[in-house]
Amino acid sequence: MSGLLAGLRRFLRQYPADFYWVGYSGGADSHVLLHLCAQLKRELGPIFGAVHVNHGLNPSASRWAEHCARVCAELDLPVKLIAVDARPPAGASPEEAARNARYRALAEWLEPNAILLLAHHQDDQAETVLLQLLRGAGPAGLAGMPQEASLGRGRLLRPLLEVPRAALLDYARRFGLAFIDDPSNFEETFDRNYLRHRILPLLKARWPACARTIARSARHCFAAQQLVEKALAKRLEAALDEAGSLDLTALASLDRPEQRWLVREWIKRQGFRPPAAMILERILEEAVPAKPDRQPRIEWAEGVVCRYRGRLYALRPTPPPAPNWRAFWDGKTPLVLPDASVLEPSLGVGVGIAARWWRQGEIEVRYRRGGERCRLPKRGNKSLKKLCQEQGIPAWVRARLPLIYLAGQLAAVANLWICEPFAAGPEEEGVILAWKQRSKQLLGLGKDKSVEQLGQGKGYVKIN
Repeated sequence: MSGLLAGLRRFLRQYPADFYWVGYSGGADSHVLLHLCAQLKRELGPIFGAVHVNHGLNPSASRWAEHCARVCAELDLPVKLIAVDARPPAGASPEEAARNARYRALAEWLEPNAILLLAHHQDDQAETVLLQLLRGAGPAGLAGMPQEASLGRGRLLRPLLEVPRAALLDYARRFGLAFIDDPSNFEETFDRNYLRHRILPLLKARWPACARTIARSARHCFAAQQLVEKALAKRLEAALDEAGSLDLTALASLDRPEQRWLVREWIKRQGFRPPAAMILERILEEAVPAKPDRQPRIEWAEGVVCRYRGRLYALRPTPPPAPNWRAFWDGKTPLVLPDASVLEPSLGVGVGIAARWWRQGEIEVRYRRGGERCRLPKRGNKSLKKLCQEQGIPAWVRARLPLIYLAGQLAAVANLWICEPFAAGPEEEGVILAWKQRSKQLLGLGKDKSVEQLGQGKGYVKIN
């Protein structure tokens, strides 16, 4: 038993942190980890706590949360209770929906420089690798759960990944730990539970050390994946721009296995889970060799990959805004648009929209409805379609361009163009507009990046 405590102590020395939170479900595994941390608190000080996520899927969920709070009080550890809506959408896996909701909530909550400790053990790793094998995964999937990973602004660690579950249960019995048995853990309709209760016992009967050897195979796959990533990482970096779009010329110069890895890793870096192999093949077969005038879209449940002017963009599959949407704006405070992007005003001199126009009357914001035109200084009256084509603005961004109307006339297009006669004179006070997105997957421009990064050609009026 002292071996578990010594092992955790050695592990944490490799990952010093301001604070360690234990992901505490109330089950046996996480209770053992929490108990070990409570013992280390005597040596290391008050740098441990627990976080419990209430999925609300079981009628006893509230009682489980109360149990977790009571155990933490007995151990003199702070506890954070987080409630999430883990109900799966139609056709989705309940396991996956609960896991996604849990990790999303933890990633949003975790403080900078803090570490979340999870109690996944050797048997969990064996189940994960077998599941990935049955799904046809490659080296990345067969590497199983990593011992260390980023999570929000902090880090996620699995200090018990080399420990068999039998050792954790022995510890729990020795110390008389009271833990929760979630009935869903015994429902064999779930793939993981079927492996746990039916398949792994058969494998262990024939090969008693199979969990350990499967975990060793996972480490080998992880090492192989690390070598691949090291070899191709520079090529991926060279193919990316600041907004995270992928250069197709660089991609086309690689052979198919390298392309497959590059696209998969690129999608991961854009904040998505890697799509199925079929989706990756569609990207390589449809988007990469497409003619320059084509704009293919490859969609899956979580995202969509679009091609535009020799680059690939990974976006969230959000529906286009309603063309008849409009809002009346005070012009003083930031305006949140339906897609969660934001228009922010600020003041300047000799730039932006003339303040005399801005303060004159009603400010209306709309989306494009077709046929809009803007008269630019020294360029004449131009259609928005033509201006967007000149600046290389993709179709999915054009649909979301906020149009600002003053006195019933088009005065500005997002932070891109100011139409005559609304531009501020050389010495005149002006209103500068910034149009920002809160999610880098919405428009494909990068978090808090403005549309001006899409192009700055001749005649471009920069007002942000």
